[in-house]
Amino acid sequence: MHKSRIHWTKSVRTRLLIIALLPMLIIMPLFGGVVVYNWSARFDNLLIAKVNGELTIAHEYLTGLKVRALEKVQALGASAVFLQASEAGQLPALLERQRQEYGFDFIYFIGPDGKIIPTSGGAAPAQPTRWPVVQRALAGEGGAEIDIFQAEDLAAFSPEFAAQAALPLVPTKAALPTTRTRETRGMIVHTAAAVSAGEGTLVAGVLLNHNLDFIDAINALVYPEASLTEGSRGTTTLFLDDVRVSTNVRLFENVRALGTRVSVEVREAVLGQGRTWLDRAFVVNDWYISAYEPLIDSFGNRVGMLYVGFLDSPYRAAKAQTLWLISGGFLFLLAFSVPLFLRLARGVFRPLENMVETISKVEAGDLTARTGLSDAQNEVSLVSTHLDTVLAQVQDRDQSLREWADELENRVEARTAELKNANQQLEATTKQLVVSEKLAAIGEITAGVAHEINNPVAVIQGNVDVIHETLGPHATPLKTEFSLVFEQVHRINTLVNKLLQFARPEEFAGNAGSHSPNDVIEDTLPLVQHLLSKVNINLKQALNCTQDVTINRTELQQVFINLIVNAIQAMPSGGVLEIATVDQDSEVLISIADSGVGIEPEVIEHIFDPFFTTKKAEGTGLGLSITQKLIERAGGRISVDSRIGHGTRFNVFLDSAVS
Repeated sequence: MHKSRIHWTKSVRTRLLIIALLPMLIIMPLFGGVVVYNWSARFDNLLIAKVNGELTIAHEYLTGLKVRALEKVQALGASAVFLQASEAGQLPALLERQRQEYGFDFIYFIGPDGKIIPTSGGAAPAQPTRWPVVQRALAGEGGAEIDIFQAEDLAAFSPEFAAQAALPLVPTKAALPTTRTRETRGMIVHTAAAVSAGEGTLVAGVLLNHNLDFIDAINALVYPEASLTEGSRGTTTLFLDDVRVSTNVRLFENVRALGTRVSVEVREAVLGQGRTWLDRAFVVNDWYISAYEPLIDSFGNRVGMLYVGFLDSPYRAAKAQTLWLISGGFLFLLAFSVPLFLRLARGVFRPLENMVETISKVEAGDLTARTGLSDAQNEVSLVSTHLDTVLAQVQDRDQSLREWADELENRVEARTAELKNANQQLEATTKQLVVSEKLAAIGEITAGVAHEINNPVAVIQGNVDVIHETLGPHATPLKTEFSLVFEQVHRINTLVNKLLQFARPEEFAGNAGSHSPNDVIEDTLPLVQHLLSKVNINLKQALNCTQDVTINRTELQQVFINLIVNAIQAMPSGGVLEIATVDQDSEVLISIADSGVGIEPEVIEHIFDPFFTTKKAEGTGLGLSITQKLIERAGGRISVDSRIGHGTRFNVFLDSAVS
């Protein structure tokens, strides 16, 4: 019966609820989510753009520092004071004064002959021409670059200079593991310029390690007062490789994070790949909106990083507060509007549900069910009234149909019973005809073969007798051979008689009589010996019954042949064939078992059905059906027990003959 119950996804109630709630619960949240997501992305992009601009300011300040250093050195080399001091042999004293005035950490002069003149009381590193910036100045092209000086280069100026550069490394979270404990190299703003008229080269430098005035000046320029939101703070750092050598990032409240190191992720991106980092990054002990750029020395190698950034948490807190305000406002709007929309929708779907419930009762068999809605002068009440009218008409027609159905059912039952009886009679007649035709055909073929064998056997027997009589006493040496011939001829006669006995039971067996199952089995085995010899089958016999059974001997022999042939065919690769007989009170149990492949459970239900076979073109499907009919006609019964992979056993029970 068709069910009127409607799936919830297709009901009017669901659709009305969707119409009422879709704008508030889905469309508005989706729209709000898109807006909030877009705002959040723009907010993050704005922070990145801000820190990128701040990095540009810091980069320009560092570039300006190098330009100003070059201008100072060039101005000194071109001054008359420098020329006079050089001619008067007072160049070391002049260089010392200018070093202090210009704020250089070292300055020295390389003469045209390659002689190095340091400041008074100072020194110079060995082989200064190994730096490309110095080489370019010697060639007449001055410049200022960032260069890394080893500890021995710094110590060449003074031990204090090397000590100023040295930093103990501080274990830092998220940094690349290292076995180093100190950073002894120095990052130098390395300036070199040719003296006018090609009379030598001036070289100067400013050490950036521990140069807190330099880093604080950049930070004050990048992050002036009130440039960040409340609670945030701006930071600037100069890295030698991945070590902070000058920074205003605090490790503790009044301790700068000198000697701490950058995170692995930033180090790989900036120093490893040469990219500018613009993103959040973990700085010492907190997250910052960060910008890093690589610093290149005069050799063209990435030797450090310039960093600016500001604390991320105040911006995240402000962003989260804004999102909470938006979410709270939306929830307040839902709490006010959803109950109102539901109340309006309920006035429509409740009457509709009442009609659906009425239809369900009618489908369940209650044709008296009605909606009973009051006349509210609206579309729903009109539909309800019309439905009640239709249901009344359905009830009347149902009663008429039931009466016709009862009459038709009685007629069908009568015709069905007649057809069933006719079908059973036809099936029984067909089975008997098939059995009779098969037995008749087999009998004719077997009798013909037996008679054809009898004729040549009789000729052989007669001629052998003539030869034996003709030889007379001379046949004595061949006594054994003649005995074998007579024995085999007798064996052939016996086999032919058994075939005739099987083919023409009416000539040999007569009516049903008492027969020993053991003797019938012994007579049957020669008929199937040719099948047993084809495969490696081990025949085991346990013929222990002492009672005879009442059955036509030929029919019993046919039963044994059918069961033995089936057992042999179930063991195509060989196995064990067991034949046993035993007395059981007033019955004799005859079992024939094989160790073959077994029979499927669903097949066992049909093995005794006529024409049912699993042997495709090799079988007719009549063997077991005929076997069952022969046994049941003799008053016995047959059963089968089989397990897949373990074999099959057929048990034949026959009543013992009354003595």
